Amino acid sequence: MNLDRRTFIKGIGGVLSLPLLESMAAGASPTATPTRFLVVGNPLGMHPEHFFPTEFGKNAALSPTLKSLEWLKDRLTVLSHTDHNMVSGHGREIAFLNGVLPANSGAFPEKNISIDQLIARQTGNQVRFPYINAALERGIRMSWNANGVELDPFTDPQKLFDHLFLNLTTKERKIRRELIERNGSILDAVGGQLSNLKRNSTTADKERLDLYETSVRELEDAFSDRKNWIDKEKPTFDISEHFNAYEVTVANRYNAIFDMIAYAFQTDLTRVATIGFPNELSYTDVAGVTRGYHACTHNGKKPEVIAELVAIESFQIAQLSRCLQKLDSIKEPNAEGTMLDNTVVLFGSGMGYGGTHSNRDLPILVAGGGFKHRGHIDTRSAGGKNMPLCNLYNTIQQRFGIERNNFNTSSGTFDLG
Repeated sequence: MNLDRRTFIKGIGGVLSLPLLESMAAGASPTATPTRFLVVGNPLGMHPEHFFPTEFGKNAALSPTLKSLEWLKDRLTVLSHTDHNMVSGHGREIAFLNGVLPANSGAFPEKNISIDQLIARQTGNQVRFPYINAALERGIRMSWNANGVELDPFTDPQKLFDHLFLNLTTKERKIRRELIERNGSILDAVGGQLSNLKRNSTTADKERLDLYETSVRELEDAFSDRKNWIDKEKPTFDISEHFNAYEVTVANRYNAIFDMIAYAFQTDLTRVATIGFPNELSYTDVAGVTRGYHACTHNGKKPEVIAELVAIESFQIAQLSRCLQKLDSIKEPNAEGTMLDNTVVLFGSGMGYGGTHSNRDLPILVAGGGFKHRGHIDTRSAGGKNMPLCNLYNTIQQRFGIERNNFNTSSGTFDLG
């Protein structure tokens, strides 16, 4: 069976793009496996004693905050003692992905372009969406283009779903709303086409299509009650605010966002994505958390407040871990390994620790991407100087075939193995 790799199926209410299949041969070399880039970040750093392992090396035990990544321990690197060499304080965290503040961007040819946008420019002509930025609120300022313009994220999971998977016109959006109100499904409308496609597919492609169908169905189930996701605030601790169809919690909403990014990678709609945890986001439905995220960073070293902060940070890492497990469960078509093996994953912040407004010793980890990885690494020079974080970005850009020897404030590269 010979299919165009940008195959779509049409039905009432929109257009669905199919995942990349073995039988989608467009003359591409079997070795032309796409590399993807996922960034997950927050603006308030991490509590250092709970984030950084206590020892260095490949076999260093993971810290309490990183425990949910234990299954991935051999495929990740935690970088200690790296930063952008900036004076500490709020407002510097926006330089997380570029190392350059907007006020200083005029000194650079591409201003304060962030690493995700540089890579999106490299891969964007091969996919439908050059990049996707998502969060649950505004305020996470990570992505900047070559004109020095901040790129806002999607903050409504339903709109992100429509944007990624349906690409609706105004007329189609009206039909889609009607379908949602009737608990309808785009998959029901295209079921015959999917059945015919699976009938003529290889065994591996049938499995991939089954997985894809299940994935989209799960997302549609999550959005079956539109009012849970549109124009509705997240519920408080009052259990009467819970929804019968799909409880709107910070965990469920981020689950939906992470899942959609994974499916967008799977269908090759995009190869670059950022997901942010904004500083004013409420986590009070996370077990043990009663205070605001920002308030927890100013904890006065009180153990009970630090415990809430660590619970929030552990939640962020657990959300990341869940997404990476999903990517690792998807076999890469036409290649060895899984989708995670071909996805460079970066977690971190432009602030070291919100409790002191420190912009030193940024909490950074890298996973997947086909690197050998090195466990926990002290990046300081022989003279004890912190490594510029842009050295890591220099290495990452080269992984995507960008033939440059520097990125913004880099002084070299960082070996990920």
